[in-house]
Amino acid sequence: MDLETGAHRNHLKKESWRTVLTLAYQSLGVVYGDLSTSPLYVYKSTFAEDITHSETNEEIFGVLSFVFWTLTLVPLLKYVFIVLRADDNGEGGTFALYSLLCRHARVNALPNRQVADEDLSEYKKKDNLIATSGSKTPSFGSSLKSTLEKHRVLQRILLVLALIGTCMVIGDGVLTPALSVFSAVSGVELSLSKEHHKYVELPASCAILIALFALQHYGTHRVGFLFAPVVLIWLLCISGIGMYNIVHWNPHIYKALSPYYMYKFLKKTQKGGWMSLGGILLCITGSEAMFADLGHFSQLSIKIAFTSLVYPSLILAYMGQAAYLSTHHVIESDYQIGFYVSVPDKLRWPVLVIAILAAVVGSQAIITGTFSIIKQCSSLGCFPKVKIVHTSSKVHGQIYIPEINWTLMLLCLAVTIGFRDTKRLGNASGLAVITVMLVTTCLMSLVIVLCWEKSVFLAIGFVFFFGTIEALYFSASLIKFLQGAWVPTALAFIFLLIMCVWHYGSLKKYEFDVQNKVSINWLLSLGPSLGIVRVRGIGLIHTELVSGIPAIFSHFVTNLPAFHQVLVFLCIKSVPVPHVGPEERFLIGHIGPREYRLYRCIVRYGYRDVHKDDTEFEKDLVCSIAEFIRAGSTEFNADMPKEEDDKMTVVGTCSSNAAGIRLREEDNEEIEQDPGTSEQREIKSPPPAMQLKKRVRFIVPESPEIDKAAREELQELMEAREAGVAYILGNSYVRAKQGSSMLKKFVINYGYEFLRRNSRGPTHALTVPHASTLEVGMIYNV
Repeated sequence: MDLETGAHRNHLKKESWRTVLTLAYQSLGVVYGDLSTSPLYVYKSTFAEDITHSETNEEIFGVLSFVFWTLTLVPLLKYVFIVLRADDNGEGGTFALYSLLCRHARVNALPNRQVADEDLSEYKKKDNLIATSGSKTPSFGSSLKSTLEKHRVLQRILLVLALIGTCMVIGDGVLTPALSVFSAVSGVELSLSKEHHKYVELPASCAILIALFALQHYGTHRVGFLFAPVVLIWLLCISGIGMYNIVHWNPHIYKALSPYYMYKFLKKTQKGGWMSLGGILLCITGSEAMFADLGHFSQLSIKIAFTSLVYPSLILAYMGQAAYLSTHHVIESDYQIGFYVSVPDKLRWPVLVIAILAAVVGSQAIITGTFSIIKQCSSLGCFPKVKIVHTSSKVHGQIYIPEINWTLMLLCLAVTIGFRDTKRLGNASGLAVITVMLVTTCLMSLVIVLCWEKSVFLAIGFVFFFGTIEALYFSASLIKFLQGAWVPTALAFIFLLIMCVWHYGSLKKYEFDVQNKVSINWLLSLGPSLGIVRVRGIGLIHTELVSGIPAIFSHFVTNLPAFHQVLVFLCIKSVPVPHVGPEERFLIGHIGPREYRLYRCIVRYGYRDVHKDDTEFEKDLVCSIAEFIRAGSTEFNADMPKEEDDKMTVVGTCSSNAAGIRLREEDNEEIEQDPGTSEQREIKSPPPAMQLKKRVRFIVPESPEIDKAAREELQELMEAREAGVAYILGNSYVRAKQGSSMLKKFVINYGYEFLRRNSRGPTHALTVPHASTLEVGMIYNV
């Protein structure tokens, strides 16, 4: 028995390690494409103008020392050993850090937050781990938490800080493809004359970029299996060339890894050396992807891939280039200090092909990451609604956003054609990269105190150590504002403006809904018929409110006194967790007594969740309401204040509750008598007076027994489902109210309204069929 148990454990260990190593291999193509192509342009950008290298090689050795220690301290020490631990239930990135802070300090930017959201298992998972591993919350952490919760200004600063990091990631999505592809294609300059290569370099780069963006709508899952081999071959290629150059040109180059050469470099070059740090900074482009793409892999797999392959390969590549340059002092132009000059002549064309493929893979990763972060912003109410296409039903997170894709392509082509050289592209990309890292450092310091419950001195030490390094690089990048660094600043400002205007307008719109919601007393005074004609069918009234009756309902029934026999006030909301399990998807409750047939249904999604299509969503919604009725967990309480809603009940989807009610829908001509089983019984609707397209049956478990009232309620819900579902959506026109300031009028009347008119409406967000949609127009004076 013990031998069998031991063998089983060994088998599980082998399987788990096999899974980790497989993920580590796959992460090469998704996470490290951008970082692995940085040797293409680091030395070329560093030695572009600010410094030149002399026969003493102090500049070359100093740059190599800076590159080595920057790669060691930022990607290896900061990200691999510290930041990767700050995951949000397996997810990473700027929004993961912000989400953690939202939950611990209750500084959530989403206005429709509920206490019930804190009962989600994903909400509690990370908290429980911290509670078991940490000690009592330090006094400074408690005071910092209470300060953040009390002061709205600090909450807004925290949100803007997260949005700045997000906007710089979007800017990087424009600059990285341009820089990577242009640097890879620049290898043709060594095989063509100076007069001819300029006619090939730019058109070839633009053609590759157009093809890259044009193929996005097909998704990456069809060619994704090629990504990891391409990056693996590229890493082995640059490390092999690096080792060859070290042995052949300067075997003692390892001495340059000493930090002493950084001091000598800055002492000799002074201001020029400081300004050249903007080029050295490019050696860590793509490091943020290790954290941002954490949700697709695991911490261990990303750590193994970086420490065992990516880090050593990059160090060998930079050492090899430095070894070559240290023995080749005659420089005719900056083209001769690029990557390809250190490649042996016989290998240049094969390496050129591999480099272009690796650049495309790295660009693809940042483009996909940009799509993902736009979706997260939209889910958390900080970006206008956009069309999100899921390109793969199997691979998590593979999405395509047409509007963003073509915008990125136009901006990318404009930057490539406008700059036409690696130096200014590098200046632009460097500022975007270092700004994101600074934002991560600031948010991580808060996570250390509030979420990890560590000493404030540890957080200060973290900010001081890494913040000083990044501030040095940031200043070197910022000084080149007019030489290209203005591009990410301008892009980030535009996107930040869009996000702030949309968030502000959405918040004011929600506040108007809350202030003008209809009293439940008014609803109850109408009686079971609500004072209107109740027609067959289910009416889904979409609202942002999680409590109360939206003004759209009274506006509608005032003008058209007829409504469906079953009314569902539907709120689809995002919560500050990555995923919400299907067993916790719905919050359902009655509004008023049972005979009113009024329900409130709150559908909760995480910011990384996939929204279902209309057909499957309708089935899950009806089935969850039926399960809520069967459970009989809510009865109308006459003693309860009538301005309050009844207690909501958590109900899962049909697939998550095997012991619950099952929904069966069939076409009329296909219905056959089902013999049923001893464990289940069916509730079937009577033959309809008019021919319906489908018949609906609820398969109800034998135990527990349901009462007569619940059976009648299920019967009516079933008949309503057979008649069809109608979506009632509010089409709001937001206007600044009289007496508002000029700034508010401009932001609301022009900014927010422009974004609303040119973004996707609620019908697309819900993926509802147009034939079943009814829009009710309302003017919101905010």
